[in-house]
Amino acid sequence: MKSLNMSSQSIIPNTVNPDLQKERDSASFNSEEFATWWAGGADELKFKRGIKEYMYKDFDKDDFIHLHYKSHQEISEFGIQNSIKVAKKLRQLQAERNPGGVDYWPTLFEAPELWGVHLAGNPFGVMYVMLVRALKSQCTPEQWEEFGKRVERFEVTATYAQTELGHGTYLRGLETRADYDRETDEFVLNSPKISSYKWWPGGLGHASNYCLIMAQLYIDNQLKGPHMFYVQVREEDTHEPRPGVHIGEIGKKMGFIGVNNGFLGLKDVRIARTRMLMRHAQVHSDGTYVKSPADVLTYFAMVSTRCIIARNCALALAMASTIATRYAAVRRQSPINPKLPEPQIIDHVTQQLKLFPEIATSVAYRLAYDYLWNLFNVTSSGIDQGKYEHLPELHSLSCALKVLSSMDVNAGIERVRLACGGHGYLNSTNLGNLYVNLTAACTYEGENTVLLLQIGRYLMKSWRAALKGAPLAPTVSYLADVQRSPEFGEWTGSWENLVKAMQFTAAKKTELAFNSLSKRIANGESEEEAANHTGIELTQAAEIHGRAFVFHSFVNEISGPKSKTRSSALNRVLEQLLELYLVNAILKNLSDILRFINLTGTDLSKLQTRLETALTKLRPDAVAIVDGFDFSDRQLNSTIGSFDGNAYERLFDAALKSPMNQKSVPKSFHEHLGPFMKSNM
Repeated sequence: MKSLNMSSQSIIPNTVNPDLQKERDSASFNSEEFATWWAGGADELKFKRGIKEYMYKDFDKDDFIHLHYKSHQEISEFGIQNSIKVAKKLRQLQAERNPGGVDYWPTLFEAPELWGVHLAGNPFGVMYVMLVRALKSQCTPEQWEEFGKRVERFEVTATYAQTELGHGTYLRGLETRADYDRETDEFVLNSPKISSYKWWPGGLGHASNYCLIMAQLYIDNQLKGPHMFYVQVREEDTHEPRPGVHIGEIGKKMGFIGVNNGFLGLKDVRIARTRMLMRHAQVHSDGTYVKSPADVLTYFAMVSTRCIIARNCALALAMASTIATRYAAVRRQSPINPKLPEPQIIDHVTQQLKLFPEIATSVAYRLAYDYLWNLFNVTSSGIDQGKYEHLPELHSLSCALKVLSSMDVNAGIERVRLACGGHGYLNSTNLGNLYVNLTAACTYEGENTVLLLQIGRYLMKSWRAALKGAPLAPTVSYLADVQRSPEFGEWTGSWENLVKAMQFTAAKKTELAFNSLSKRIANGESEEEAANHTGIELTQAAEIHGRAFVFHSFVNEISGPKSKTRSSALNRVLEQLLELYLVNAILKNLSDILRFINLTGTDLSKLQTRLETALTKLRPDAVAIVDGFDFSDRQLNSTIGSFDGNAYERLFDAALKSPMNQKSVPKSFHEHLGPFMKSNM
């Protein structure tokens, strides 16, 4: 038998694994049509493919393998160097394809299409995902011209600093102070104690020289609440910290290994009054304070970021599902019939239950995000016209999708990683990297439990409004329907009925929480104390409310008018994904549903049969579906998830490239192991 050597010659064949090719050949629909639908149209798909082809062609595909053998400092340096390379190339792309046109490269800098080139994470990601958006929505036109455009053009580097060592989601508890000094027309910023230090902002450590800081505004020692201040923290020419600025990075993390998250402390740092963002709230030179027309406008950048998180979670789960599904098609193990060869593991129904619901879940959250982003744009347009009526619904819905998508995707990526057996544990598969990055989404931009409590408060207000017959926002209008129509909770099992079942359950959970809250207040507890003691019921109602919305948006997209624009073959596959998602989610939430809806044993048996049938119907099309997600191999960065399916060869190739395999005998043998074995100890 000829052994493999460590030569530079590739051991990866130039052919597609026959098992994977068989899956594609036997699919019942055209994955290209799925890709067009998933991208949002043929033009959008062409644009995204063109971006990927251009951006990936000059990057070393082995950088990902080598990255995990670098030191923490080397990874941080690589992250900055690599992201600058990406920025330069995007500008080159802009110059070649859209000279003189609207700059689209800033919106692409942190786009999912380029995740595969930001191998260590993007230390300037917060700058473009959050900071530029915050500046655009919070700056006056003059401020945007003065310093906002410089950030967008990457003439300076900046980040958004809100979370502190001692406070995160509870913004009213932030301790960083900005005191107005009338005599100098300046704000004086301070971090009063160690818990006041800004902590976690991406890129803050050593990659940023400016910072948008959320601090408590004080005028004549009177608190006006959190406001945003644009502060220079490092010199532009030398990058040395400015006077009064204590800045650095917080250390190694589970994921986002090259993002350079940092800390920031301030001691009597002075900035001009005009460096407070004043589009909505203002401080005049005489100290007069003009309050924002809506408090939530101060946090509007967080709302947009939560929308992006929901999108990113959906796409990350789609990536993980693509990797695991392709691997399941080429991995053969554990005979079903002992007289036949080992089958593809995708033929095991238990494997299908691990994989296919996650494919469906990624589609569900992507469609829910589409609704959310449309609502965000409508709300943004309204704000420009001085209309704020959509803000409460947008805030609640963005919280719900941020919570549910991060929670479900975190669990889903781990589920499909486990579905890949031991190989899923290797860094080279990229599943672990996806997992540790996505698990962070459960806490950043609002810790999930805190956000659920905020949704719960919104549901309490909505339930009270429904009792009074007052108008409700569209996404909570079912609360009034349930109050008016007791038959709302009857069971038939149709898709529309499954949506109603989840809405009915959410309404009843909301009613229970409302009654508990009201009873506690009636018994003498303050509203805050009562809300704390009702917290479990509030979070449960909030979660089911979010799931009801995802149900509704999925059914509306797949069975609504848009279905007429798709082929019958694609519609059939999308309907099967919808069926699987709805039935699987109903079965997972039976403990709540059965409390309010009378399902018989026969009904439950039918649901189990529907689940198994949906898995069977999706089995021939699973590979073609994940192909339709249209991730390039460079985006996936996975030894077991490549388009050609040559998983074993790629695993071995990655192992051979380990620095430890570049010498046949490690230094540790000569210095430690060898002498120890000869010492007769």
